Amino acid sequence: MSSPLTYKDAGVDIEEAAALVGDIGQLRLRTEAKRQLFQSFGLFAAGFDLSGYREPVIFTGCDGVGTKLKVLLEEDALEIAGKDLVAMNVNDVLTTGADPLLFLDYIGVGKIDKTKIKRVIAGMVDYLEACGCILAGGETAEMPDMVEAGMIELSGFCIGASEKSDLIDPSTLEVGDVLIGCASDGFHANGWSLVRRILDTQTVGLSGDDKQALLAPTRLYHEECAALREADIRPKAMAHITGGGFPENLERLLGNHGARISLPKWENEPAQKVLHFVEEKEAMRTFNMGFGWVVAVCAEDADAALRVLNRSALVGEVTTGGFDIEVAAS
Repeated sequence: MSSPLTYKDAGVDIEEAAALVGDIGQLRLRTEAKRQLFQSFGLFAAGFDLSGYREPVIFTGCDGVGTKLKVLLEEDALEIAGKDLVAMNVNDVLTTGADPLLFLDYIGVGKIDKTKIKRVIAGMVDYLEACGCILAGGETAEMPDMVEAGMIELSGFCIGASEKSDLIDPSTLEVGDVLIGCASDGFHANGWSLVRRILDTQTVGLSGDDKQALLAPTRLYHEECAALREADIRPKAMAHITGGGFPENLERLLGNHGARISLPKWENEPAQKVLHFVEEKEAMRTFNMGFGWVVAVCAEDADAALRVLNRSALVGEVTTGGFDIEVAAS
């Protein structure tokens, strides 16, 4: 009779998985410097005490890194994957005016590689610590025969809260309100299926430094939100410019209004080398075109907002209808 089989024989090492949780403990603690969980970390669910809010409203978001993850794995840029994951979720929650409180991750692998997973989590922790959001837990799933060797499945979940009176309400937008764009650091984590296709099929002429620049992590816009609060500027709306570019991400805020957008040329040479192979209209609805965040304020607040928003520019205004967008040639 053959020897009884174990879970490890089937490709799942639960002892290695348990050891990984212990290994990341010190990293995770960095995310509790500003806020703390209601109970101990490592239970079956995580809690947060909302009694510090008078009328709390909860917000949630869920996102991943998309096919940029494939390139990040190929380039051994695992920390960037962790940062992208956090920013894609936290930025969405920030658009509401909420504080990002809790973050959970899902990591699916064919076989646990503690070093690689810890590097992804280290990138997550860098961004979570920066915005005061707790790494509350997550799931690392070892799935042999489901996730191919060398690949990682990655998704994240963010929970935030805001005072009801502090919520940002896009329905207050009016004709004449201005739109201020905050610079992106590259393509961020959107449009990478197209970027990859171009890199695979065209002679783009990227240097090693160019390719590294293209992989810059999604910018986290928590400092911009904090700067507006400190300056007592109440945005009427905020948009995270992700998949769909300016048209899709602004139109969802505008309601019955329209917008007139005029963008300067994106002064990012590696990005421009890629965009050379993309028709302008397609680029506009795929990429952030140099601005990953847009803030709508009344015209009277425009100058003050531009002073406090880092790397920002006036990019448009709210109109009676239609959506017009152009990019300067130079």
